[in-house]
Amino acid sequence: MAVRIIAEKCKGCQKCLKNCPFDAITMQGKIADIGPACTNCGNCIENCPFDAIEKIDDGNKGVDITLYHDVWVFAEQRDNKLMGVAIELLGEGRRLADEIGCRLCAVLCGDKVDELVAELYEYGADVVYYASAPELKTYNTDAYTKVIYEAIVKYKPEIVLLGATHIGRDLGPCLAVHCGTGLTADCTKLEIDPEDKKLMQTRPAFGGNLMATILCPRHRPQMSTVRPGVMTKPERVSGRRGELVNLDVKFADGDIRMQVLEVVKGLTEQVSLTDAKIIVSGGNGLGKPEGFELIKKLADKLGGVVGASRAAVDNGWIDHSHQVGQTGTTVKPELYIACGISGAIQHLAGMQTSKTIVAINKDENAPIFEVADYGIVGDLYKVIPTLLEVLGE
Repeated sequence: MAVRIIAEKCKGCQKCLKNCPFDAITMQGKIADIGPACTNCGNCIENCPFDAIEKIDDGNKGVDITLYHDVWVFAEQRDNKLMGVAIELLGEGRRLADEIGCRLCAVLCGDKVDELVAELYEYGADVVYYASAPELKTYNTDAYTKVIYEAIVKYKPEIVLLGATHIGRDLGPCLAVHCGTGLTADCTKLEIDPEDKKLMQTRPAFGGNLMATILCPRHRPQMSTVRPGVMTKPERVSGRRGELVNLDVKFADGDIRMQVLEVVKGLTEQVSLTDAKIIVSGGNGLGKPEGFELIKKLADKLGGVVGASRAAVDNGWIDHSHQVGQTGTTVKPELYIACGISGAIQHLAGMQTSKTIVAINKDENAPIFEVADYGIVGDLYKVIPTLLEVLGE
């Protein structure tokens, strides 16, 4: 069902606008207009004094879900190298496919990246759908959307997983709109409902204060983006092989509206938090930007990298590329040392699955100690130099 404005009856009184709990109604001239945020709650219908709003059957009854099979993973690659999150999703996709009883498939787009096909097999893919063309060498929204959407229409996957990277966050919504299905962003947990095999997609909601599990019961494919560092990478099985399906790639004039003229890589220091085994993070408790010099000394001594809380980034003490948390990078290192970080739930959401967590904080009641394996109550400017001295010995 959908909600529709009867233009001939609308008087422009704006009562529907004022009573819409989702801000889904705007005024186009003197006529109300229902926007995409509408949930069909019917509140506007009840409050319209002129009977100018009605519910109609828009024919949106879903699809025949029995026609859809297999789990697909978007095998994101850059510079002919698979992204870590694609490998993580192959591990998670393998688990989901085994529970459903279907195949795990990877979708690979690029220009002459044949060597990655064998790598995808070795990480667990049963089938690789491969699109190779010069237009796919560098990510392009129109080109990638067209190729993958046409493959979805033809082969009908049940589940499509993408990494919540800059590319995945752009491509996922485009595919969902074309397919007329939903997309759950930034998932931290994926499960299969044992009763009907639906995908249960869990993500943080309301600033991370609760976890929401979302279902897509009537439309396919079920689509999710998953943050890097959340899932575990599978073991690589050398020599494993699978089925190759070459996708037909044809672009007509007007299919690609944007051209990438040049790729300029940032000049700032590149931080690989996702792959780091040891992370030393600083927070608001540092009190000053110079505190990160001490954090870096400890990180360098341990062979790790520097992380930060959102507060430290917002203070302008360090670049956003170092940020760990819900609005930064999700990490899962062997060792995570939190220095002067109180432990807001948004930060915990990005690092609480670390194998070993050490917290250094003057406040013995700081929430960070609730998830820490080891806690040191004290001034980090005294504790860290002592640690460096001991490590030097």
